[in-house]
Amino acid sequence: MTKITGVKCIRTRRDGMWTIVKVLTDQAGLYGIGSASDVRHPETVTKAVETIAPMLIGREAGNIEDNWQSIYTSGYWRNGSILNTALAGIDMALWDIKGKEANMPVYDLLGGPCRAAVPCYAHANGRELPELVEDIQRYVEEGYQVIRCQLGAYGGGGFLSPSQARLPKGSWTRGVVFDDEAYLENIPKMFEYVRSKLGFDVKLTHDVHEHLRPQVAVQLSKLLEPYRLYFLEDALAPEQVHWYKLIRDQCTTPQAMGELFVNPHEWMPLITERLIDFVRVRVSKAAGITQCRKIASLCEWFGVQTAWQEGGDNDPVNQMAACHLDMTCWNFGIQEENHFSEAELELFPGHAILEGGYLYPNRAPGLGMDIDEAKAKAMLNTDAASRPSISGEPDRRTDGTAVRP
Repeated sequence: MTKITGVKCIRTRRDGMWTIVKVLTDQAGLYGIGSASDVRHPETVTKAVETIAPMLIGREAGNIEDNWQSIYTSGYWRNGSILNTALAGIDMALWDIKGKEANMPVYDLLGGPCRAAVPCYAHANGRELPELVEDIQRYVEEGYQVIRCQLGAYGGGGFLSPSQARLPKGSWTRGVVFDDEAYLENIPKMFEYVRSKLGFDVKLTHDVHEHLRPQVAVQLSKLLEPYRLYFLEDALAPEQVHWYKLIRDQCTTPQAMGELFVNPHEWMPLITERLIDFVRVRVSKAAGITQCRKIASLCEWFGVQTAWQEGGDNDPVNQMAACHLDMTCWNFGIQEENHFSEAELELFPGHAILEGGYLYPNRAPGLGMDIDEAKAKAMLNTDAASRPSISGEPDRRTDGTAVRP
C-alpha cells in the first residue's frame, strides 16, 4: 500500500502564475504532479492546497475516488473555484502516481485510447479582415482543421471610438467602448468575408466571451447559421444560461459553453436538456480528472462532446491531463490549443507535443511528464517583470457599464 507522505506547491512562470502540486509517497522516488494554476489567485490556491495537505498524510494514494470525495466535502462549502483548483492539482497527481505504479499511461487506466492523437483548434485573428484570412490560411497550412476567428481582441467588431460612441459628460470609459449592436453588425460580416475567400472546407469557431446581452446573443446565433460554424463559444454569461433554450429554438448554430463553470448545477441542465453541443470546462477548475471523466460520461449519453478549455494562462500539466481525457473519451470533440515557449516546455520533460494541428501524449507511465524544480525556480526568479496585468479592468459600454466577463 502506497501512503501519501507530503504535498507541496511549486510556483513558476511570471512571478508564480503557475502552481504545480507535487504529492510525495513512502515509496522511494514515487511521486505525482498536478496542475493547480489560477492566474488571478495563485497565492489563495497555494494556501488552499497547504490547508488540505495534512488530511492526506498517511492516506492510501491509490484510493483516488475516496480521496477526491473526502477533499470535496472537507470545507463543507463546495464547488468553489479555489477549492476545485486545489483539489484538481491533488487529483491529477494521484492519477499520475497510480499510472506509475501500474506502469501505464493514465489514458490506459481510463480505458485505453480510442484515437491516434488529439485534434486541436487554432486561434486566428486580425485587426482587419484580410489580415484575419491570412492568419487562418497560415494555420490551415500547419495542418489545423478547426480554427477560431476573432477580429483582434475579445469583443473585436463591437468596439467604438469615443467619438463614435458619443460618451456622456464625466464618462468612466477610457479609450474604446463596446457596443452590442456594432458586434451584431460586424461579426456576421466577418464570417461572410471569410467564407467568400476560403469556402467551407475549413471548420470555423468564434468566441463571444460572454460580452453580449442575452437577446443579442440569440440574434447573433441565428445570423451566423448560414456560415456553418463548428461552434459558437460562450455566447452567454453563466448567469444567463437559460437563454440557451431560446437559442436552440431559433437556430442550429452549435453552441460551446463552460469556460467559467465550476459547479455541476451549471453544466448539468445544459447537457441533459441538450442545449449545448460542446462542454468547455477547464479540467483544473472542474476539480480534476476524476470529475471530468464523469462529465464526459454524462455528455456521451446526451450527444454532447467535450472541448476542455485551455487558454494562455494555463500550464502544460493541465494540458496533459486534458490530453489523457481526450485520448480515451469516445465523445471527445476538439481540444483548444495552447502554445508555450521553449523555455517553459523545458520545465516539463515529457510534455505533450503539438504538431500539425494534433496534440500527442507519450507512452510513459502516469501523466508521462515531470517538472524540473531547479528550472522552475529559476524562471520564477527571472521572469517576474513580464507578468501580465491581472487587474481585471473590464470592457465598458457607452454609459460606463462594465461588460462581462
